[in-house]
Amino acid sequence: MKRGLIAATGVAAMLVSVAACGSSDSDKGSGDGAKDKSLTVWFMDGSNPPGWTKAVQAEFEQKTGAKLNVQVQKWDGIQQKLTTALSESSPPDVVEVGNTQTPSYAQTGGLAELGDLKKEIGADWTDSLNKPSVFEGKQYAAPWYAANRVVIYNKKVWADAGVTDVPKTRADFFKALEAIQKKGEAEPLYLPGQNWYFFDGLTIGTGADLVKKDGKKWVSNLADPKVAKAMEVYKQYQAFSKAPKDKDEATPQQADVFAKGRTGAFIGMGWEAATAIKANPAIEKDLGYFTIPGETADKPEGVFLGGSNLAVAAGSKKQDLAKEFLKIALSDKNEGALAKEVGSIPNKDSLLESLKGNAAAEAAAPAAKGGGTTPLIPEWAAVENAPNPIKAYMTAVLNGKSPEEAAKQVEADVNKRLSQKQ
Repeated sequence: MKRGLIAATGVAAMLVSVAACGSSDSDKGSGDGAKDKSLTVWFMDGSNPPGWTKAVQAEFEQKTGAKLNVQVQKWDGIQQKLTTALSESSPPDVVEVGNTQTPSYAQTGGLAELGDLKKEIGADWTDSLNKPSVFEGKQYAAPWYAANRVVIYNKKVWADAGVTDVPKTRADFFKALEAIQKKGEAEPLYLPGQNWYFFDGLTIGTGADLVKKDGKKWVSNLADPKVAKAMEVYKQYQAFSKAPKDKDEATPQQADVFAKGRTGAFIGMGWEAATAIKANPAIEKDLGYFTIPGETADKPEGVFLGGSNLAVAAGSKKQDLAKEFLKIALSDKNEGALAKEVGSIPNKDSLLESLKGNAAAEAAAPAAKGGGTTPLIPEWAAVENAPNPIKAYMTAVLNGKSPEEAAKQVEADVNKRLSQKQ
């Protein structure tokens, strides 16, 4: 899986790449013939782990008598491929879509409305996970799983600096970083200037909106004081790091930097710990995780919730069978099994118990309820295309410009991108 797509969709929680049971390399959707009692489902590479897939397939086929035709798709070029598939006369019946991408597919008319399914099985879906499934007030998908960032830290570095307690507030975290800084033997925090999804989480924490309506069009809202407040918090964090102010977390890979054992902590996805261990197996015994602390102990920091939804193609001729699959795949039993197998955040708070024993997932779970996403409008995708102007805004502030000056510097670019036809 490519890092950029992992960050954007949250598939980072999935640590396995799998060719699922019953999978096929064919790009064709399901047929229409009476003899073809089958359902075609598109999953993304790495999203459907083997144990979960086998169990869901067996349950579906036993209950319906239909064959489940699982097709695993590659991330490269998936948006165009899926857009095309959804416009054809015989599309895949059920598709996995990134949560922040759902509005784009809904806007084109490619997804079926699922309001009835929401009433039947989704009354207690976690609101923060379900929100990206809704477009213009209508349910166009169902929340499947999510993932968010945590603090991954080096227990030895912390102990050497005399820090023994896990921080409960942001101020506590800063005090711990100050102690490591005073000790002088390790860099307290590795945080490059353009860790955009961590910043997005901070804006969620301050209640900021990155865009606003100007008549019938969306425009930049970076000049909002709430955005500035989030950026000032980011600046406080970044002051503890020697990482480049004009690079993101993949340049270089922050887990590789952390793996050298001379960094107190970094903010990343749980799977990044495995990257660090691969680079330096000896560091595994020193790894720890905790929820990114907020301003007060009772409320974790805001986080970006990347993840995936499951949707039914509007053009599918097997709507009822597709909904039956969703009922099975999203049942409490199978959602809990998925969370347990891969450490993803399930779509109900009541299922978080499934994460017990997975330290990274347990650290991520408390922040999920208060998490959010990037703006859920089809126009937003163009804003994040490289070079992302929000990253330029972040670097400008870190290099001394006021948030207001930095916002003004990139506003025209953001507005131009928001005005592009989808």
